[in-house]
Amino acid sequence: MLARSAFVAAAVAIATAVFLFPPASRLSWNSEETVADMILANATIYTADPARPFAEAMAVRAGRVLSVGGYDSVKKLKGRRTFELNLSGNVVLPGFIDSHVHFIDGGVQLARVPLRGVRSKDDFINRVKEAVRDKHHGQWVFGGGWNNDFWGGDFPTAAWLDDISPDNPVWLSRMDGHMGIANSLAMRIAGIDRNTNNPIGGTIMKTPEGEPTGLLVDAAMKLVFDVIPQVSIHQRRDALLRASRHALMRGVTTVVDVGSYFPGQSEKQSWEDFTDVYEWAHSTKKMIMRVCLFFPMPTWSRVSELIHDKGRLLSQWIHLGGVKAFLDGSLGSSSALFYEHYKDDPQSYGLQLVDMDNLLNTTLESDKSGLQVAIHAIGDKANDMLLSMFDKVVDLNGMKDHRFRIEHAQHLAPGAAKCFGKHGIIASVQPDHLLDDADSAGKKIGIERAERSSYSFRSLLDGGAHLAFGSDWPVSDINPLQAIQTAISRKPPGWEVPWIPTERLTLDDSLKAHTISAAYACFLDHVLGSLSEGKYADFVVLPCTSWNEFSSDIPDYVLATYVNGKQAYP
Repeated sequence: MLARSAFVAAAVAIATAVFLFPPASRLSWNSEETVADMILANATIYTADPARPFAEAMAVRAGRVLSVGGYDSVKKLKGRRTFELNLSGNVVLPGFIDSHVHFIDGGVQLARVPLRGVRSKDDFINRVKEAVRDKHHGQWVFGGGWNNDFWGGDFPTAAWLDDISPDNPVWLSRMDGHMGIANSLAMRIAGIDRNTNNPIGGTIMKTPEGEPTGLLVDAAMKLVFDVIPQVSIHQRRDALLRASRHALMRGVTTVVDVGSYFPGQSEKQSWEDFTDVYEWAHSTKKMIMRVCLFFPMPTWSRVSELIHDKGRLLSQWIHLGGVKAFLDGSLGSSSALFYEHYKDDPQSYGLQLVDMDNLLNTTLESDKSGLQVAIHAIGDKANDMLLSMFDKVVDLNGMKDHRFRIEHAQHLAPGAAKCFGKHGIIASVQPDHLLDDADSAGKKIGIERAERSSYSFRSLLDGGAHLAFGSDWPVSDINPLQAIQTAISRKPPGWEVPWIPTERLTLDDSLKAHTISAAYACFLDHVLGSLSEGKYADFVVLPCTSWNEFSSDIPDYVLATYVNGKQAYP
């Protein structure tokens, strides 16, 4: 096994050997005179390429895979200055692609009150109390990641926070991003009281006496968002760099960033992040990993104009993907849209956040202009509505390579999984969400419904869907190795048996969903997703020294991450 220290030494040795990939006209991959910058030798390489699933050696030149195969053939590309890294059998995988993140928000969240994993009311309150202690009078306190199911299901209220934050407004978002809790001072600043009506597409939770509890759902969150001081440009730039380092530590070399666009939130932030953060990072050469950007669907014409002016690839680092919209909310906030009512709220079937005629028309225009369309749907009814709508789009716009995406596809009605295959729809799913929902879904919608409809990964694949794995960070942490393990075992912590075992995936299925299938899901499979000749040399090295070791005991960390054949972590 190659130790961590060996990778640090290797990084110094090859730091100057990797260059930006020149135009294809200037580099002949088949030229006998081509010499590798680096060769990986004695490795266990999983390529995600069906033409050659495994290899023992790989040559890299100018940031791309020059050759992959047996060592005897690859070593012919070795020159006097070629650096050879003997991996002593370590497993190498293509760099992971996270198909659904809110990347800059995740970076911001890393510097806020950490509430993910909190399992008691007391711990929740104490963490906020510690954060308030460091704030000036009147300064906002932000945090996120809490999950009320971890402490029995009771939602937090403003009363939990008011005694410890009388002089500081507080806003703490739930782990799914579809609900948050405000203290009383924050509600006063936002003008929320017993007379405030629910906005369209949102809910202000109130006591039986009509007083707001502090909980705001979906579009109602905008009431607080409108009075929260904006995170500065410099803070969001720092957040991008912080997020990138965090992702690389987990072996992620490319993310699909669906932006800072949520129900009830303005489209403005996503565009400011593009101009003030991503373009800044690109122009100052601070990009250290790849991103595919999706923009709010209401701004589709602006995205179309941007691509017309600049093309889809701003550089090797930034790809302009398409547009994203929401149809419903989330299971945890009881706003996912179902055919049947919630078990714990017989009056609620969830929320439909948009008018379907408007969504159809905007999707038609976006698709017609060549933009990829991604739409959030969690409940079974919401997913069926989208599948029917995509049928109409194909009928009206004609057959072509649409690659429609349904983000989450979390709960499906019987037969829905097969409908994904009709038009090759991408199911952009998040395996680690089931670790939370396995316990809570039965309480929300009933055990029989939950086990019939939830996280139907095997059914989706068998039905012809393209599966793309992601994390939805910062809702769940970026952790591809854990997500792969989750998809294979479907065992939440403390469980001895799988949750819905018929929906388990194989290791190969799961790896592809985080690599080549994820690349296909964002039109980047020609340059990413597999260790194939001509593609970017983005890969991870694992601590396992054989495939048997890896497949029997998936590790919880990567040993090293390479981007463009250059070590990016550690």
